[in-house]
Parts: sequence; C-alpha cells; structure tokens
Amino acid sequence: MIHLFYTRLGIGFWIVISATALRAAGVESTFEAARRIFETRCVTCHNANAHKGGLALDTAKGLAAGSVHGPIIASGDPAKSKLIEMISGDEPKMPKKGGALSAEQVESLRTWIAAGAPYPAQVALEDKYAADADWWSFKPMATPAMPTVDARDKAWVRNPIDAFVAAKLREHGLSHSAEADRRTLIRRLYFDLIGLPPEPDAVEKFIHDSDPQAYEKLVDALLASPRYGERWARHWLDVVHYGDTQGYDKDKVRPNAWPYRDYVIRSLNDDKPYGQFVKEQLAGDVLYPGDPDGIIGLGFIAAGPFDWVGQVEVGEGTMEKKQVRNIDRDDMVTTIMNTFTSLTVQCARCHNHKFDPISQEDYYSLQAVVAAVDRADRPYDLDPKVTARRRELESHRAEMVGYRDRFENEARARLKSDLDALNVRIADIEKRIAPADRPEFGYHSQIEPRQDVVKWVQIDLGRPTAIGRVQVVGAHDSYAGIGDGFGFPVRYRIEASDDATFAKGVTTLVDHGDRDVPNPGIGPQVFDGRGSTARYVRFTAMKLAERTKDYILALGEMSVYDPTGALVSEHATVTSLDSIEAPPRWRRTNLVDGYFYGMRSPELADQLAALKAQRSQMIDAALDPKVLAKIREDAPRIERIDKELAALPQSRAYVFAAATEFGASGNFRPTGGKPRVVYRLIRGSEKTPDLDMGPMKPHAVTSISKSCGLDGHFDASDDADEGDARAALAQWIVDRNNPLTWRSIVNRLWQHHFGHGIVDTPNDFGHMGALPTHPELLDWLATQFRDSGQSIKAMHRLICTSATYRQVSTDDPAKAKIDGSNQYLWRFNRLKLEAEPIWDATLAAAGELDLKMGGPGFRVFGFKDDHSPHYKYQEYDPNDPATHRRSIYRMIVRSVPDPLMATLDCADPSQIVDKRTETLTPLQALSLMNNPFMITMSEHFAKRVEAMAPDVSGRINAAYRLALGRSVTPQELSALAPLAQQYGMANVCRLILNSNEFIFVD
Repeated sequence: MIHLFYTRLGIGFWIVISATALRAAGVESTFEAARRIFETRCVTCHNANAHKGGLALDTAKGLAAGSVHGPIIASGDPAKSKLIEMISGDEPKMPKKGGALSAEQVESLRTWIAAGAPYPAQVALEDKYAADADWWSFKPMATPAMPTVDARDKAWVRNPIDAFVAAKLREHGLSHSAEADRRTLIRRLYFDLIGLPPEPDAVEKFIHDSDPQAYEKLVDALLASPRYGERWARHWLDVVHYGDTQGYDKDKVRPNAWPYRDYVIRSLNDDKPYGQFVKEQLAGDVLYPGDPDGIIGLGFIAAGPFDWVGQVEVGEGTMEKKQVRNIDRDDMVTTIMNTFTSLTVQCARCHNHKFDPISQEDYYSLQAVVAAVDRADRPYDLDPKVTARRRELESHRAEMVGYRDRFENEARARLKSDLDALNVRIADIEKRIAPADRPEFGYHSQIEPRQDVVKWVQIDLGRPTAIGRVQVVGAHDSYAGIGDGFGFPVRYRIEASDDATFAKGVTTLVDHGDRDVPNPGIGPQVFDGRGSTARYVRFTAMKLAERTKDYILALGEMSVYDPTGALVSEHATVTSLDSIEAPPRWRRTNLVDGYFYGMRSPELADQLAALKAQRSQMIDAALDPKVLAKIREDAPRIERIDKELAALPQSRAYVFAAATEFGASGNFRPTGGKPRVVYRLIRGSEKTPDLDMGPMKPHAVTSISKSCGLDGHFDASDDADEGDARAALAQWIVDRNNPLTWRSIVNRLWQHHFGHGIVDTPNDFGHMGALPTHPELLDWLATQFRDSGQSIKAMHRLICTSATYRQVSTDDPAKAKIDGSNQYLWRFNRLKLEAEPIWDATLAAAGELDLKMGGPGFRVFGFKDDHSPHYKYQEYDPNDPATHRRSIYRMIVRSVPDPLMATLDCADPSQIVDKRTETLTPLQALSLMNNPFMITMSEHFAKRVEAMAPDVSGRINAAYRLALGRSVTPQELSALAPLAQQYGMANVCRLILNSNEFIFVD
C-alpha cells in the first residue's frame, strides 16, 4: 500500500509524493522533527478548534489552508516561508508563550520545509503542550520536614506554622513582629471566628485573665459558638455563588434555597469531616441515603443562577434550549471543580486548556457527570426514620416494577406492528384529553383600568351553520390567587349572526347583560342554539372580571355544536376587539383548540380505557404463563406499597437542589434520571458537536489523575444510575492522593484568616494562577488536615494559636521595602470588615441584633411578585424587627443588589467569588453616614448608651466600648462632647459607626 503525502507549492499547486520516495530521500524523519515541535509548541493555539490567526497546524489540510495572511509555507524554500519569518530573528513573534524556539528547533523546521514540507494526510497532531502535568499543584503531596528553628526564633515559635514562616522570613532577610496586645487580639478573634464584636465585659475579662491558657480557651469558646458557622458559611457561599433568586432577566424568587444555606452553617458548627462535607454536596443522595443532609447538601450543585426563561419558556429541540443547558452544565462543572480542586476546567469549554493539562474531552466528560440533573425543588424527609422506610418501600417497588417492565417490553417488541396501530389510536385520544396542568389557558383580552369597558371575542364557522348548542368554559390561572374562572365576566351575552360586525340579523342566545352572575369556575356552561343558523358566534362582556385593581375578559374555551351534536368550531378563525397574544398560555387560537383546564370527556375517557385494556390483554397473552402469574401476584403488593407510601407522614420539606424528579413547569421537565447526551463541542458551539468522537462518558481530569496515581475513569455501565457518576467524581475529589483538594481547602482557610492565601488565586492552582509563597507550609497543612480527621475547626485552632497570627499589624518601613505586600507575613495584615460583619456589628452595637438562627431569609426591600418580580429597596423600613437578624440570613437578590451591601464590596451572587474585591471609596463613607439603615441604627445605638450613663461623657465612653472595644480618649471626648450637646447623641453614634476603627479589625 502506498501512503500519500501532500505538499503545497508556493505557487499553489499540489504534488503527490510516495512514502517510498520520501524515505529514500530521508524526508520522513524531517516531518517527525517538525511534528514534535508543532505538538509541543504550536498546536495548542493553532488547531482546528482554536484556529488562532486563522491557522491550523494539526492537519495537512489546515497547514495547506495557511493563515489570515495567506500561505505560511513556500515548499522547498525556507527563506520565503512566513513560518520561518515568524519563529526566527532576535525577537520572534511566535510562539507567544513558553519562550522562543531554540536554534536547533528553527533549523529542524527549515530542513523540513527544504525537503518539501511533507505532512501525511491521515495524521492529526496532538496538543502535547497542554498535556504537561509537571506543575507544583498537580504533583503528589508529601509531609515536608519541619524547618530548623534558630535561637532567634525558638522563643517565638508556638507551633509548626511558625517554624515554616520563620524559615521563609530568614530566607528573605526579614524577622517577625511583636505580639499584639490582648485588646487587639480579642477583637481580631471575635470578628475572624464569629463575625461579631466582643461585648465590653468580655474584653475586660480577657485582658485581666491570668490563666496562661486564656487565649487558647477563648479560641475554643468561639469555635464552639453557633455564631461561628454563621460567620464562616458566608465565605463558602461566596465561592458557590449562592443566591435566593434565580438570576437572569426574570429573576424569580427561590423560596426553597435557604435550607442549603442552613446546611452549610450546621455542617460547619458540627465540624463535619471535610470529605463528608464534599461528598454530601455532590452525591449525598447516593452516598448518605438515610440522612436528610444527603439531599439538602445537593443545593451546592444548584446554588448558581438559573435561566428561567431559557429553561421554562424556550421549547424543546431548539438551538436556544441546547445553548441554555450547555451554559447550565458549565456553571455546575465550574462550581464543582473551582470550589473543591481550584482547577479552571471551564477554560477547556471551547478548546483544550491553553495552560493546564485539561482537554476538551476532560471538560465535556465532567459535563456528562451532571447531564441528568437540573436545578429544581427537591423533597426530603425531616425524619430520617421516614426516609429509611420510604427508601425501603421504593426499593421493593422498583424491584417488582423492573421485573414486570422487562418481560412486558420483550412482549411489546414481539407485538410491535399490532401495538403500533393501537398506540396511534390511544395517542389520538390522549391528545384530545387535556391534562389539568396544560399551559394553553385560552383567550385573554387587553387589561383595562375600568370594569365597565365592553370586550368581545367571536368565532367564524366559515359558512352559515345550524347551531344546536354553544359551550363556554372559564379559564384558569393562579395569578393573584384567582384560579378557576379567571377573567370570566360579571355580565355578558352570546349572540349569533351572519354579519361579522353584528350590526344586523343578530340572534341572542343568552343575555346576562342586566345583572351580575356568579363566577362559574371551569365548569362548562352550555347554552341552547335557539334554532339559529349563523356563520359567526360572538361572546360580549359588558362588565369585566377584576384581576388586581384592573379588569379583563378571559375564556378557556368556546365550542359550537350543530343539532346532531357534532363539534363545528374546532380550529375555526377567532377574532376579537383586542387580545394579549402570549403563547402558549394566551392567544386567540386557544379559544377553539379543544383544550381547557380540567377538561375531562366521559366518552373519550371510556374509549381510552377500552383501548388501554385491549393493549394490556394483548401483552398478557404474549407473556410466559409463569411470568404472567408472577406479575399478577406482584400487582396487589405494588398497590399496597403505593398506599403505604402515600400514608407516610408528610413531614417533607423542599430544597432547591440538583434534581432529576420534580414537577414540570412549562417546557422545564425532569430527566427521570436519564442523562442527556453530551458531545464535545467544536469551538464550544452547540452547532458543531463532535459526532465522530461520540457521546462523552463521565470521567475526571485524566492527565492530573495519571500524575497523582488516581483512577480518573469511572467505569460506569450504560445503565448505571446517574448518581453513580456523581458519587464517583466525589470519591475522586476526596481521594487522599488528590493533592488539589487538600491544598485548596487549607489555602481557603488561610486566606480568610490572613487576608490572602498562601496561593493568592484560591480558585486557580494552574499555570496562570499565583505560585505559593510558602509551598512547604501549604503541603504540611494539607497533609495534616487530610490525615488528622479533616476537621476544619482543628485547622482554625492551629492557625489562630500560632505566633504568626498573633503578631501586631503595625507597619515597619524597613521590612516593607523588602516585602511591601507582606506576603511572607512579617506582621499581621490589617483587615477591613466585609459588608456582612459591618451590618452585624452595627446591629450589635445598637442592641438590636436578633440571634434567631435558620429559616427563610429576611427582605430589606419591598417586593412585587410578577412575571418579572420587582425588588424595591427604597421601600425598606429599617425599624422592621424581622430584618434585625444576622446578614447571613438576608435574602440575596442576584439582579438587584442591596445598595448598601454592594457599596461595601459584598460578593456578586451571580459570580463565583473566591476572593472579594476590597475598596476604599468616598461612597462607602457616605453610605455609612447617610444610609437609612445606618441612621436608624445610630438612633437605637444612642438610646442604648443613654440608658447606660447619665451624662454625655459616660454615654460617649459606653458607645466606644460597645463599638470599638475600648474606652474613649480625652482628646476624642473633648471633640465629641460638644457635638453630642449640640446635635444629639445619635449623630455622635453615626460618627463612631463611620470611623475607620469600626470597619477595620485592628
């Protein structure tokens, strides 16, 4: 067999050279040299997917096509080849990353071009650059040896953390700072661990406590406080971009999001082992089936935004629906991998990751893990015993139903032709029997401000027709709680005529125009045709139905029958004075489509039952008698199980979480646990699925798995439960040999204690992320955490009791010249309070803080529920005691952020926020001074201190102790006392709450 190699000549002609001739000329080896260079340095950017500069070097065809500048190869002439021009010279333009090619590599490409630039047509180059897993974060962990502590540091070191920090300080010619005083330390610990200021009595007690373990006991007491979980849950919720609304353009409320928030608080307070915490949030329903937290934890996967329009309103099978679901899965995968492994897999959505060893195949295989789940309300039992019994019953039921379905499906396959004909008849009747939740509600007029506006809608039968009867059915809509009979007029009449304008020849079939009639709901109203013959039938409303302070006409269905009982109006032309055309719910054609809410036809139902019975008899006759006997024996057992399931205590609650079974809404319907097909998308476009590669199978990141000795393939069978893939991914993440997981979580904890992480890009441990400042310390912490119970509280205790944590935050110009950003921790960082602790501390100082835990969030806005809800912060009343809870329980709106919290750098709930932006702006000072919440709390604060002391001096001192944890100085008192006397104590309290000392920890 002769293999053909294709070469493009500079003048644009193709020549064909046999492989034998190439080998004889020694040319084949020149391609292999070029191939190694292309695969390791070029095709990561220049491939059929990325196509940078219009150039694809991964195939002969791509090379031949050239770039946006034309051909890049002049076959046989390196000097005239654009490729050589780009990679050679003193400042080569390519490659853009990884440094210039070596002289030997450039010469190899010259030789290849001089030999005719051979390139086998059947060869497709691999991206070997992206497959490089030789990077610090991908390497296995080992417990580093403890650094030797010299005499200068020996007295300072309190635990191993200090030994690593001291070694790094010496390495850079730095030394540690002195320990902070106790007043500073208690305030630091309180805000750090529970997010609240210490009460004055607690400050004084700690300062004067002679117990040598007083500091350590304070740390333990704060970690044991229920306030701890409320403080640290906020950090976690930032990373998972938790919100109480859906996001996007119709930012609807998620009434059942909060159980996940409470789950995080509870898990942290219980010091749940981190591995369990991870597994519950990815596959708790599979790995912890008897525990309610196994369901509630799945709120993690669903925490991000949800495109309500794209998921609910956009139809199935459309390109827009595919795009919406791709984006939805992308958010799930991104959240999972960013949060638990600090890996930016989302960068491989359109092409292989440019910098890290993550291929598109890896990325879409991770999408396949969540291909069956959606974001929806998912039920869970409050009582674990009920959960256990429910699962037991469902398991028995599934076993019997599975047996029945297996043999009946085999019988159906043998009876296919006969059953197909019968199923067509059944389907036809089912189409004519509308389910109660069908979204096609009917006809809806324009909305009017007055009730006495006349509206009409009429049917054109196409020709004069004898009318036996007219049937009208009211519409149904849950808007404003109206329900059945929505929009049915208070006064109306029905008329028939051959004149479309109803100006002449009118027969009145019914007239309720002179009296109010009760709302008929959705019960069909039947009116006699009075022997009339007409082409048009008109329904006129003279007194409209009330909606909510406005008025409308709405009807679910209007049907005309001839004297024989035949329906003559189905799909007739409908006209009206006006109409709201909002399909599928409201449109003129719905009035005569044969469907209405709650429709049940006894005749059709009987026909349907008879046909279904016939189908069952055919299947039974095709079964083995023993199998049929077993199925019939199981039938009453299934029925008993169904009754017991229905009788179980209805102590069920709901959480917005990853779900495969839920109530359908519009075009948003459950998968039933069957994963959707996921393809690798060429250039990330839903329009170009890689059908040649075939559907993706769930697996983890393969190259990193190999480098760490992990099994990244899950070996799931085609009929495996969808939860098995999530469980396999969870096990891969928490595997003790996965270095990313353990490094990631201890780095996050370190970041929130010190203001920046050992790796200052907490969600990116890849090549584009920051390098660790203390790599040995990071690995020591990670291995200790992993191997010592995975206790987050133990890690807090270790960090907070270190000498490193206890340092003063005072600046030192000499040290700052060496390390101005304090990345080596020669002092403690002065930390600014985030928005939430400022809110909480303000309430605490004012004596208004309500420490009630859990439950639905409170609203700091007026709310109008509509198709697109309205969130009106200007209507918030700061004196509403329901809003005086900790900020962790604040209802978080994605599309309309709280003005005060946003000004104070609150996290954007639509984004994954691993590290908050910290700013100092005049707007923050203005908000702290003038926001209605701050003004109101200043007034409460003033009333509190006025009750604590009889004079201005005592009141100002009390305010300082409550808000700042210290007494007022004489200089401060002399400045503030006249202000209090002239403008009142509330204004002095506003100044204190607006001070730098209030919003900075130290």
